[in-house]
Parts: sequence; C-alpha cells; structure tokens
Amino acid sequence: MFHSIDVSTSGLVAQRHRMDTIAANIANINTTRNERGEPSPFQRRLVTFQAKELAGGEGLAVAHKVEIDTQSPPRKIHQPGHPDADADGNVAYPNVNQVTEFVNALEAGRAYEANIAAIEMTKQLMQQTLKLIA
Repeated sequence: MFHSIDVSTSGLVAQRHRMDTIAANIANINTTRNERGEPSPFQRRLVTFQAKELAGGEGLAVAHKVEIDTQSPPRKIHQPGHPDADADGNVAYPNVNQVTEFVNALEAGRAYEANIAAIEMTKQLMQQTLKLIA
C-alpha cells in the first residue's frame, strides 16, 4: 500500500512543477529580452510526464521534465516606437497564450487534487485494515 502513496506523491511533485512552470510562463508573457539584456523573446516552457520505475522495481511513478517550446514562433506585434522593434517596426513577444496557460493551470490543479484524494483513500484503507487485524 505504501507504493500507491509513492505513486501519488510523485504525481503531486510533478503537478507542482507543472504549476511553477505555468506561473513562470505567465510572468514572462511580455518579456522581450533575454537574461543578458539582448532582444530575444522568452520561450514558453512545457512539462512532460512519463512513467518511471520506483526504487527496487516495485511499481511505477511519475517522472517529469521541463522542456522549452522551440516549435512555436514568437507573437509579432507592430509597435514601431518600442526599443526592441525590428526594422519593420515589429516586436517579437513570447509564444505564451494566457488562456492556454490558465486552462493548463486548472487541469494541473485538478490532477493535484486527484492525487491528494488517492492518498487519502489509501490512508483510509490502511486504517480499516489495521482495525480488522486488531
């Protein structure tokens, strides 16, 4: 039964990292410069999940990895007076869509809640088992 708690805990950690990544995407929605101060829009981060074996090979858990979205082009907005505008007056903004990030945050929150519910059910099963044994 402890393995099911390990699986749910790994899911909680993965969803927390997903929420942190979503928050960073939203925080950088208008970032047009990199950490060196050069004109280069922030690139959206994504969290991917996959199954991994638990220590000792006694079940599966959730592994997560943060990746940079290099496939989506930056949003181009015509702002000739902006300091980061190109020769045509267009500014490259991050490829972050606030609505998409909000939906992803809701989904991550629901998955987090589901993992907590699974842990609570496991705890209840353990308590009932102990009552039957005693």
